[in-house]
Amino acid sequence: MTETGRTRLKIWLVLVVVFVLGGVTGSALTGLLTTRARGDRAGSREQRFEKMRQDLKLDDKQTAAVREILDETRNEYRALRTELRPRFEEPRLKARSRIRALLNTDQQQKFDALAAQQDAQHNQEEKSRH
Repeated sequence: MTETGRTRLKIWLVLVVVFVLGGVTGSALTGLLTTRARGDRAGSREQRFEKMRQDLKLDDKQTAAVREILDETRNEYRALRTELRPRFEEPRLKARSRIRALLNTDQQQKFDALAAQQDAQHNQEEKSRH
């Protein structure tokens, strides 16, 4: 490969890394802002339920039945998330590994810190769902 070809390749790799890091940072900030905007999930969920109960003028029996249906559905979603999470994890980790291989030592350290920050945020969001 010629020197010009290597230089072009390096430029493209830098652009790709900058784009990916921008995406990671943007996702992290979006998640943070979305979490703050939603507030407490359980409280928000209860407020939505209470609005539905009032709007539909549910009696006590209906209220209990609807609450049970929603709780069962929430548990089904949790089970599905638990089942599917490993399938999403593999490509994510593979992409990280591929990106990391493109970086120099200093960039790898920064990338690892960004990834750790993203993982911590993701874990915090997961805990708040349960």
